[in-house]
Amino acid sequence: MSTSLETLLAERDWLLADGATGTNLFNMGLESGDPPEFWNETHTDNIRKLYSGAVDAGSDLFLTNTFGSNASRLALHKAEKRAFELSRIGAEIAREVSDAAGRPVVVAGSVGPTGDIMEPVGTRSHASAVEIFHEQAEGLKAGGADVLWVETISAPEEFRAAAEAFGLANMPWCGTMSFDTAGRTMMGVTSSGMAELVDSLPNPPLAFGANCGTGASDLLRTVLGFSASGTNRAIIAKGNAGIPKYIDGHIHYDGTPELMARYAILARNAGATIIGGCCGTMPDHLRAMREALESTPKSAAPSLDEIVQEIGPFSSESDGTGDQSEAPKRERRGRRRG
Repeated sequence: MSTSLETLLAERDWLLADGATGTNLFNMGLESGDPPEFWNETHTDNIRKLYSGAVDAGSDLFLTNTFGSNASRLALHKAEKRAFELSRIGAEIAREVSDAAGRPVVVAGSVGPTGDIMEPVGTRSHASAVEIFHEQAEGLKAGGADVLWVETISAPEEFRAAAEAFGLANMPWCGTMSFDTAGRTMMGVTSSGMAELVDSLPNPPLAFGANCGTGASDLLRTVLGFSASGTNRAIIAKGNAGIPKYIDGHIHYDGTPELMARYAILARNAGATIIGGCCGTMPDHLRAMREALESTPKSAAPSLDEIVQEIGPFSSESDGTGDQSEAPKRERRGRRRG
């Protein structure tokens, strides 16, 4: 049974999204360098466990294990002809989990970047990117996804190509970019720039926002930038669970469930409607986030100082916009709890 994200957004003040895909799958045995999308076919029970973990923790929306199942990314593994199939299977498993949840849970078809740099800087043309995204979109649609969800995008040209492709598939969609270079994406987009980009699209998303990046504090600052744009669209916040650390040959994130609970409250106060986690975010984090959102009333938007005090310091003084009137100095690190 399909669940409309648009309906849930109209009925609810906030929605809890899911957490990490890669972190959870690595904990299940996925090896570094192996495409997780292959597991949609070879380790179906693990993918079902991934999805169920988010739903059981209280997520109202979860992403499919299809981030890299586009022809360009799969070509690295000589599987470019399997983009539609692997996307469809990933969505079909998600559809089963959602339908068994006993409550409305949105299946969001994850679409990652092509992995190429777009023209005119790079070699990937707009037309070829649209074709790649369209093929994956049709696979996710065939598998039963409720909405398409492009994420971790850096270039506005690639975001536009995804929007066009999703229009060809006649599917509603959401989109997030990754702001990881002093408040900007790798290709220089700021929070205000993304808000302007979204408004300029012939086929705009239901919701837009940020995922991944450098840390939860930086992402919250970006969310404040989205809110300051005056947008009427739902804002998405999917921050990492703390800061990555390399321990015993593996990447670990130091964010506790308590820290992510505080992040969830701050994200809602900053203007986000769809709130989840990215790298390092596990079901225990999601449970704490859900409990905090349910038990804490919304209040005023946090100041930058309050974000630092609650979550920790920013990775840079700049938010990418040039307006540093309220920015705390980096040496004033505050008390990092968690």
